[in-house]
Amino acid sequence: MKIKFAVIGQGHIGKRHAEMIRRNAEAELVAVCDIATKEYLGLTDLKESFYNTPEEMLAAHPEIEAVNICTPNGLHATHSLLALEAVKHVVIEKPMALSKTDCEAIIFKALQKNKNVFCVMQNRFSPPSAWLKKIVEEKIIGDVYMVQLNCYWNRDERYYLPAGQAGKKGGWKGTQELDGGTLFTQFSHWIDLLYWIFGDVNNIQAKFNDFNHASLTEFEDSGFVNFNFVNGGMGCINYSTAVWNKNLESSITIIGSKGSVKVGGQYMDKVEYCDIKDYTLPELAPTNEANDYGAYKGSANNHPQLISNVIDTLKGRTSITTNALEGLKVVDIIERIYSLRTLNRKS
Repeated sequence: MKIKFAVIGQGHIGKRHAEMIRRNAEAELVAVCDIATKEYLGLTDLKESFYNTPEEMLAAHPEIEAVNICTPNGLHATHSLLALEAVKHVVIEKPMALSKTDCEAIIFKALQKNKNVFCVMQNRFSPPSAWLKKIVEEKIIGDVYMVQLNCYWNRDERYYLPAGQAGKKGGWKGTQELDGGTLFTQFSHWIDLLYWIFGDVNNIQAKFNDFNHASLTEFEDSGFVNFNFVNGGMGCINYSTAVWNKNLESSITIIGSKGSVKVGGQYMDKVEYCDIKDYTLPELAPTNEANDYGAYKGSANNHPQLISNVIDTLKGRTSITTNALEGLKVVDIIERIYSLRTLNRKS
């Protein structure tokens, strides 16, 4: 039997979810939903049912089993709770929500309704990420001393301003209420990898700045964050969306007691350095191409693996790749970092 899906939100990522569901032989896309019209979204040839409200869609299709939440970040909790109340499994695009409190409400409702919550952190499927997890978990690199995460991306007016409306803000991107900040929207995938590989953090210190997004966003475009890992060692996150023209780098460097490694490239897709005692780097499978959104790009397109994991979990063949408690922890870490945020603007 095919798992019956619906998708709430038909922006770039919602369309990607819909297409990955269509391509899976064990999945059936029943319906999609968005507040915009089909014409505006370019969905005039859509074969599935289309609705403008989640309530209408859920009422019309009781057969739906899983609902993918692909709406603006600040609406993730609202739409997840709506789907769970209708007794559906939910697949929530990153971040799970914009507050730990909202994440807890989702988890409580899922337990109450006996439904699964899948959090989209698809970078875990990238071969270099899985390799890093293995060498840290199995102590191949020894004790972790230092970890540096660098995320230097481009997000400019092409991303934040509607086409043909230069100089005018529009939509949800860049707003505190619906976007939440750079760490939520652009870099929560990488914070998830830090948590997945190294565990929780404490003793956080941070500095933030807004170099060239003052007319585009309500929050920072750059930051330095440092902390200790609860499991030992220290780390830092250096990030920016102020890079000119195109993404520069997403990388993790680890200094351990038995060696050092760096996984880099624009999307942390290649092992750039590996020197570990009595160890030979195995040949890793290639990383999928980055999600291409025209003028800008995002993380690796691992959504096919995500949809397969949802299906395999619901059919009892495996477990959730990123469960709700892990999704909550990513939000918790970002919330704790942002609790230190005082914004400087370039004069």
